[in-house]
Amino acid sequence: MDTHRRTLVKALTWQALGLFTMTIIGVIATGSVSAGGTLALVAAATGMVFYMIHERVWACISWGRSDPSHPRTNGPRP
Repeated sequence: MDTHRRTLVKALTWQALGLFTMTIIGVIATGSVSAGGTLALVAAATGMVFYMIHERVWACISWGRSDPSHPRTNGPRP
């Protein structure tokens, strides 16, 4: 199990890699560093928002859970 600090550093380096990659793709697609950077930032922000929504929806679905002690697997939601 990783420490919280290690998990945070891994998340930050992964995000930095994603921003760099999207900036390069944006520059290639638009020919502009400014537009490419903006595209990367917008993609990161919208990706984070939709990931959070995705996680909240899946938190309400009990399908595929193998942990019977999880509160969402013990019957219908109140």
